[in-house]
Amino acid sequence: MTEPLDRRVDRRGFLVRTAALGVTGAVALPAIAEAVPAASSPAQPADVEPRAEALADPTELTIAEAATLIRRGRLRPEQLVEAYLGRIHAHDGTYQAFNLVREAQALAEARAAGQQRPRGPLHGIPLALKDNYFTAGTRTTANSFLFADFVPPYDATPVARLKAAGAIVLGKTQMGPLATTRATTPDGRVTTVNAWAPNRPEVDPGGSSTGTATAVAGRMATSGTGTQTGGSITAPSNAQNLTGLKPTMGRVSLHGIVPLSYTRDHPGPLARDALDAAIMLSAMAGPDPQDPRTQGLPQVPDLISAATPVTNGGKVQLRWPTRIGVIPGYISGDPATAQARAAFLDTLGNIPGATVVDVSLPDEWDLLTGNAFNNIRLPERSEPFLPQLTDDLRKFGVSVLGWLQGALLGADEFLIGQRAKLLLLDRVLTDLFARCDVVVQTGPVPFDILGLPELAVPIGFTSDGLPIGAVLGGSPFAEDRLLSVGAAYQAVTDWHRRRPTDPAAVSTKLAPAAQQRLGAVDVANTMQ
Repeated sequence: MTEPLDRRVDRRGFLVRTAALGVTGAVALPAIAEAVPAASSPAQPADVEPRAEALADPTELTIAEAATLIRRGRLRPEQLVEAYLGRIHAHDGTYQAFNLVREAQALAEARAAGQQRPRGPLHGIPLALKDNYFTAGTRTTANSFLFADFVPPYDATPVARLKAAGAIVLGKTQMGPLATTRATTPDGRVTTVNAWAPNRPEVDPGGSSTGTATAVAGRMATSGTGTQTGGSITAPSNAQNLTGLKPTMGRVSLHGIVPLSYTRDHPGPLARDALDAAIMLSAMAGPDPQDPRTQGLPQVPDLISAATPVTNGGKVQLRWPTRIGVIPGYISGDPATAQARAAFLDTLGNIPGATVVDVSLPDEWDLLTGNAFNNIRLPERSEPFLPQLTDDLRKFGVSVLGWLQGALLGADEFLIGQRAKLLLLDRVLTDLFARCDVVVQTGPVPFDILGLPELAVPIGFTSDGLPIGAVLGGSPFAEDRLLSVGAAYQAVTDWHRRRPTDPAAVSTKLAPAAQQRLGAVDVANTMQ
């Protein structure tokens, strides 16, 4: 492969584009120069030999493994869909990951796929979609009173692309109301639980994409989609032992996705490993005439090859030499978390091609990343819904305070916040990434604010058996480099292959999780 894309793009061009997006919204934006055009992703990933445990249980198969068996005629899409539907029937009464299951349609589509030659890397693969992705002919609610009966006439662009690659939509997953909190009902009653603690609804399953995370972690879907505005791909991935990829702003179209913030919404996959995340993103990404944010960007590189581990003499090595930056205080937290983070860095540092380096944070980091300027996201949240806000506040349910805050924020605060964001981005690109190629993070800030890519990977477990994850952040369009690091780490560890114990099978939705309720203040403190 050529050198990674982050070495070939104009970072200053990304800064200019970010400035234009913040001021003008989603209109024609400046193009970003690329020194050497990237090779596009291959039509199909190479065959991946399924593990023994995956051969014994189809719901244990990764996308790459299942696709291999389907191409070889050893697994029919209908068998795979039936296996997942069986687990949904048995366990979603506890998990409450789905708010709609397309059982009859998914089976019919699987039977049709079984009669066709594989037409893409996701042929016959059952996926779960976050319920803010428009799905033609299927109710799409964004878990909100506003969209309670909405049935889109067309697919969101990422959904259309996943279907074109052969994917089968199993159903729509629970989410925070309008993507603002962990999954609840619109009036704040907790629904989806963490698959690793199904009988403890107080254990946070992550951010607003928790329905998808629980569906994938609970082996009720091979992979799925989420959206991230404030950690809602990386957080549920870390919380549920998944590999989540939040791409660079504009890499995946937002056309047909219920908006939360036009400069911070990022559609992306929640998957079981780096290769599956690469397969998903390869299908979802690319320019879309319906979304100017996707146009004028560097061509999508070969993400699938980037996420395929490289070996030399039988030893795993990084595809590209990579400096991994460690921020001050990263090895901290409770003893189990600190130990897992230290072991994560040691493991990475022992992979040939990786260099672990200490980095300092840019000047005024706490000020520029704090709520004093971060609240500029709120007017972007309110603007698309101003007619509804003036009509009936009750339709916003428990998350109404966030929309009211956005509608009332002053123009001066908004402009100052936009300038602060650009100053922060400039310092991250010129100072932080002068010393490293990827950086470990303790949370989604500031990469969500700045539209930069992130990869979440599992790295261990707490003393009471809950997953611990790490988040790697990259410079603009560094998805290929992030995936290469994640794939190398997963080639020498097995955290990502561990699964939660199944809960007792039930036939109806359980009530205990719904007994916990988020109040308006709780929601205001956890807005995604």
